[in-house]
Amino acid sequence: MSRRSVGRIGGMCAIAGSLLLLLGTYLHPMPADPNDAVAAFTEYAADRLWVASHLTQLAGVTLMVAALLFLAQKLESGSGTVWSRIAGGGAIASLAVATALQAVDGIALKAMVDAWAAAPPAQKEIAFHVAFAVRQVEVGLASTLSLLLGLTVSIYGLALLDDHTFPKWVGGLAIVGGMPTTVAGVVMAYTGFSGPAMAINMPASSILLVWMLILGVFMWRLARIDETPA
Repeated sequence: MSRRSVGRIGGMCAIAGSLLLLLGTYLHPMPADPNDAVAAFTEYAADRLWVASHLTQLAGVTLMVAALLFLAQKLESGSGTVWSRIAGGGAIASLAVATALQAVDGIALKAMVDAWAAAPPAQKEIAFHVAFAVRQVEVGLASTLSLLLGLTVSIYGLALLDDHTFPKWVGGLAIVGGMPTTVAGVVMAYTGFSGPAMAINMPASSILLVWMLILGVFMWRLARIDETPA
């Protein structure tokens, strides 16, 4: 595949993936404290768009990972840095964990909270504990994804700093978003969806989303430059 095609398709994947992730997150209910299981489960059970919002998020993440793989190919063919190859492996692993997370959170947990909400009073407590067990699997996957994705994006940042095609600040922004995301994963592993974990994760995730949009624009623009005759 030519450098022009890599840049153009990668840019489209980055922008489209970011917009889909943003849409899925917008459809995701937010008001309840995620660490308050009863309040969160009540909110989830009432949400009819729960599965659709999570599948939309997964589609967005899939396109964003495709963009990262195109970026790794572009960086490796350009500067030949070893960081790009490591980052590409991290992107693939991140997609695998993200898929598992959405299967648990978007499908299994929804089925469990619906069963809890519809259970007769005598079975309510048992159904709650079953749903809570699924929730703990979700916490584990979310923590692992945050760790892995944060490290992966930070490595992409190092690769971009070593490259001469993209502005250095694009690589710096990746590290600024990636490192707090990694820290949030550690905090989440110990405290679940606690206030401190969310206070770190939410701003860091926003930075990564902005970075992905900027990256998509630069990849598209560079593809247009590549197709311009010298």
